[in-house]
Amino acid sequence: MRRFLLTRFAQAALQLFAVGSIVFLLVRLIPGDPARAALGEGATEEQVAQTRETMHLNDSFVSQYVGFWGRLFQGDLGTSLLSSRPVMQDLPNRLGNSLELVLVSLIIAVTLGVLLGRVAATRADKPADHALVAGSIFGISLPVFVVGTLLLMVFAFLVPILPPQRFTTPWQDPVTHLQILVLPVVTLTAASCAVITRMTRAAMLETLSADYVRTARSKGLAEQRVIKDHALRTALLPVASATTVELTTLIGSTVLVETIFGWPGVSSLLMSAVGQRDYPVIQAVVLAVAAVVILVNLVGDLVVRALDPRAEEA
Repeated sequence: MRRFLLTRFAQAALQLFAVGSIVFLLVRLIPGDPARAALGEGATEEQVAQTRETMHLNDSFVSQYVGFWGRLFQGDLGTSLLSSRPVMQDLPNRLGNSLELVLVSLIIAVTLGVLLGRVAATRADKPADHALVAGSIFGISLPVFVVGTLLLMVFAFLVPILPPQRFTTPWQDPVTHLQILVLPVVTLTAASCAVITRMTRAAMLETLSADYVRTARSKGLAEQRVIKDHALRTALLPVASATTVELTTLIGSTVLVETIFGWPGVSSLLMSAVGQRDYPVIQAVVLAVAAVVILVNLVGDLVVRALDPRAEEA
């Protein structure tokens, strides 16, 4: 396990370095002058030149690259060109809002998906199984932006029981926060829950027909114990791997969900920064999201190794 952790941490560091280097290069390929974008079209040439000097844009590419990593290792993500505030002042709150959406959606999707998948597998070829399979196919086939738009139209306008409200933190008003959280979470959960349901059903059907499960039944164990102690544990291995992939998908889907529901997460911060060529914010957001994805994959690998002793021996 120690060797595995050291290897995975080394890979994670290299991946972050690669992501940081690529985004540093790509943001400088965006057309336009970031100093002019930050000051506006009414700025004079002298003001633009002074801002370019302040932003180190007149330095060589290598000097900017070395300075970027040097400041990053000191915990300095830079200062936003638009707000003139340190990026660390805005990023944690925005990242927290996005992670709240993703984590709540993932917990609901996994819990519901495993339960529904178990029900479908233990009632194979029965009406409940057919209904759950049809529902999961329907959930997978609907794009996130379609689900979000339909939910917004129905529950905000046609049946306004969850009308769109101004974003409120849990500390300001917990009830209102839960109300505005419902529709974005349902939108994100739909497809992931359908995927995990199908994955759990397929894995359980395979394990329920395995020899060791038949042996457990022949020993007179109760069916519920056979399912819980023998079939479900093995079936959770591919589900754990699929959950890691789904979490990455959820992080990507938050771009659309935050836009549809006006959720103040990192996606809206990133889109605004790209439009205004705000280099420090773009770099910080991409690195933060990449760090989360890499951490998620690491945790997913650890969960799989904990569930499967053969992985530990390997």
